Amino acid sequence: MNVTVNEVDRHQVILHIEVPEKEAAKAAVRACNVLAGKVNIPGFRKGKAPRKVLESFLGKEAVKQEIEEAIMNKAYPDALSEQAIEPVTDPEIHIISSEKGADFVFEATVTKKPEVTLGEYKGIKIGKDVVDITDEDIDKELKNLQKQHAKLLVAPEGTVIENEDFAIIDFKGSIDGVAFEGGEGKAYPLEIGSHSFIPGFEEQLVGMKAGESKDVKVTFPETYHEASLAGKEAVFAVTVQDVKRREYPEVNDEFAKEAGKFETIAELREDLRKRIFARVSLQAVEKFNNEVLKTVIQNAEVDIPQVMVDNKVDQMIDEMAMKLETQGMNMDAYLKYTKQDIQKLKEQYAQPAKENVKMDLVLECIAKAENIDVTEQDLNAEIFTMSQNFGADPKEVYKIIVKEHRVPLLIQSVRRKKAASFILGQAIDTNEKVEEKPEEKPEA
Repeated sequence: MNVTVNEVDRHQVILHIEVPEKEAAKAAVRACNVLAGKVNIPGFRKGKAPRKVLESFLGKEAVKQEIEEAIMNKAYPDALSEQAIEPVTDPEIHIISSEKGADFVFEATVTKKPEVTLGEYKGIKIGKDVVDITDEDIDKELKNLQKQHAKLLVAPEGTVIENEDFAIIDFKGSIDGVAFEGGEGKAYPLEIGSHSFIPGFEEQLVGMKAGESKDVKVTFPETYHEASLAGKEAVFAVTVQDVKRREYPEVNDEFAKEAGKFETIAELREDLRKRIFARVSLQAVEKFNNEVLKTVIQNAEVDIPQVMVDNKVDQMIDEMAMKLETQGMNMDAYLKYTKQDIQKLKEQYAQPAKENVKMDLVLECIAKAENIDVTEQDLNAEIFTMSQNFGADPKEVYKIIVKEHRVPLLIQSVRRKKAASFILGQAIDTNEKVEEKPEEKPEA
């Protein structure tokens, strides 16, 4: 087989592949034998019908196409291996010559995997956030716990609305004197300070009492999900029906028993301290890991083909569509609700997709440089984790992966994760205190 490579640009190449007539003829015989085994032809045992009979039974074009695909399915990967080209797209095939009794000649246009120039990735120095839990942190958590156990009661007559109160309101919005869809509500419970309404709305209710009415003037944000309202000034006619206020339980030993089955408030505070410490410590580790990996990616240089970014965008949108399906919504409904089209959505995903592609390429390059392999134990562990996330049996998850021919992708994913773990294992926390060993005194 003769292979020549012509560069179209810095990313794309054309492989000119010539398969000698003898190899092509052998491949044609094998293809016909396989094809004959798939069909029942009267007068012939399965797999024994010659090419001419197949052509008469199935048509010359169908047989020719089967033979062409058989030849290219072997020649194309062999050519890639010979030229050490790793494609990131399926090939565009152009058959030049496929006549019987002659060399089989075709061209395959592919986008090749870009080269990565690694920067520093070992011993990255980043300061991990120091975790220090204060009494104020515990007080805030205790306040949240009080909220969960508070009773919401109608406030006494004449009570003035304050922050954290619930205003039970009727409202009707208009723009330039014209009411708009979705701008009206009855007996709506609005928590003041929750920032669940348009910016500036809740603040204007502070100081009102039950039975009072007021025009509330606001401006919809430029980024408001309803495009027809974005950036526009509106007036809401608001009437307060009732004011409700939380009645918080007293923080004492009795509350500790009710809130967490602790004997004393001191025990409850200690438990809260431990839980806050665990949560904040995990956040600090995640932030540290993200900053280390971000630094490694920034240190590397790679010229990413646009097609890889486009493919990643499509993949991300497909994943989003699957997530929407689990929430009872399809992509068309989502686009309609957010007043955008698929092209605008792709533009939003373009930059994150490019960053994800670069991270994948850099991690794969580091895995290769450090001879990181994926063992059967690694794969089993990943499949088990996936099964836990899906709430499925690991064997069933494995069957699906094999059925969908996703084993190579799984191996690639695990290798990238191992590369990331290698990088993080080499990273240095500049805030970590190193205990100094006391000097040993010489014996007298």
